[in-house]
Amino acid sequence: MGYFSPMPTILRLGGLRIVIYPNDHPPAHVHVIGPGWEVVIDVVRLELREAIGCAEHDARRSLRLVADHRDDLLEAWRRIHG
Repeated sequence: MGYFSPMPTILRLGGLRIVIYPNDHPPAHVHVIGPGWEVVIDVVRLELREAIGCAEHDARRSLRLVADHRDDLLEAWRRIHG
């Protein structure tokens, strides 16, 4: 089970952290951080923007996770960035 927490970590689930940085830039996106890797996902379009040291199956898992929590993540982005 995941939980929503204060910035910048918005959600922890299945060993992953979903982060929104307060000083980050549009469009609305999140950083999904796993053990030794990170991906950046556009929350509006549900597209992978960047992958650093990430296996393809981890990127797909991250996209599914963001899609499953999209509404909450968009609300968190709006709360943080106005």
